[in-house]
Amino acid sequence: MSSRPRVCIATSGYYRPGETFVNHHIQKLFGGASAVISAKASRGNNPFAKPLLSIAEVKAPKSELLTTLPALTLNLLRYRTSKVPVGRAAHEIEAFLKQHQIEVILCEFGNRALQIAPIAGRLGIPVFTYFRGYDASKLLNEGSYPAAYRRLMPQLAGVFAVSAFLLKNLEKHGIRHPNAHVAPSGADTDLFQPAAKTPQLIVAAGRMVAKKMPLQMTDVFIDVARSNPDAQFVFYGDGAHLEECRARVRSAGLEHQISLPGAKPHAEIADTLSRATIFAQHSATEKNGNTEGLPSSIQEAMACGCAVVSTRHAGIPEAVIEGETGLLVDELDFKAHAEALKRLLADPKMTADMGIAARQFALAHLDKAKLTAKIEAIMAAAVNG
Repeated sequence: MSSRPRVCIATSGYYRPGETFVNHHIQKLFGGASAVISAKASRGNNPFAKPLLSIAEVKAPKSELLTTLPALTLNLLRYRTSKVPVGRAAHEIEAFLKQHQIEVILCEFGNRALQIAPIAGRLGIPVFTYFRGYDASKLLNEGSYPAAYRRLMPQLAGVFAVSAFLLKNLEKHGIRHPNAHVAPSGADTDLFQPAAKTPQLIVAAGRMVAKKMPLQMTDVFIDVARSNPDAQFVFYGDGAHLEECRARVRSAGLEHQISLPGAKPHAEIADTLSRATIFAQHSATEKNGNTEGLPSSIQEAMACGCAVVSTRHAGIPEAVIEGETGLLVDELDFKAHAEALKRLLADPKMTADMGIAARQFALAHLDKAKLTAKIEAIMAAAVNG
């Protein structure tokens, strides 16, 4: 086997523009010698022109239901999950892996490995999985997932997680692997790097979904803007709460200070981050237990030399070193978040020093190229035995 084996990326859906970490692996891992298995239908969207199998598009005859029922029952007993494909779907996966001479598989998200690992095991292909957030938080509160994960571990060649927090979360449920590694998604430190800083420019970026607290953070920005008339805020992201956030800014009469441009290309966000002095994000655990792993937006902001104000949530404290690369507040303490932003705005030197330290931390620990090389070395070792 070579040091650059042919890899298959197994993911939930392909292509998803927002899953930059998955797309990076599809494009770059082992020089891009990759194929893709997607659980959901691709709808013909294959921008990287990779060999692609969409499991949802595999059509099995209706007569197969009765013949596969015993296999489904056996899988449920053996693996504690009904997600392992059987019949036509299993056959298509095996044929795809053989056709493209796959030597190693990386399952993006732990629940995807539940689906792929038993089939790959029959072919002797080593499988790794990557835990990133909900798969090692929310899913641990759902049904048979903990038991299924415990059965999964011996089938895997190794495990990656974007933060030590997620590995510890799994361990609380008796889910552990001897070849487990922390590997953040990382940031492209060439694309995301500091430029001449615009004083008092604060940036936030992320989907406008509940665990990102966009409505509350808009209120925080309104509070801070009222007492800091020279501060400028740019809040990137699209989602269900975007229009309400914009309405709150209009109601406050602060459109000249707070901009919510929606979703924008990565390069545009990188340019704004490069000029920002502060990055703000308020991640919090959802009622169903869903957490972040380590947000990519924070890693990219640190690479751009931004001081970060965020929460003591999931893996964030592993990167945002309190008092060194940023400031942290408790989850849901929005008053403290506003005060932390005001503190940095009032002390440009401290903010600049934190930004420099954040860039240095990103270069040492969050560089995407270095992290990709680490992942490749670990996976190649499993292939080469």
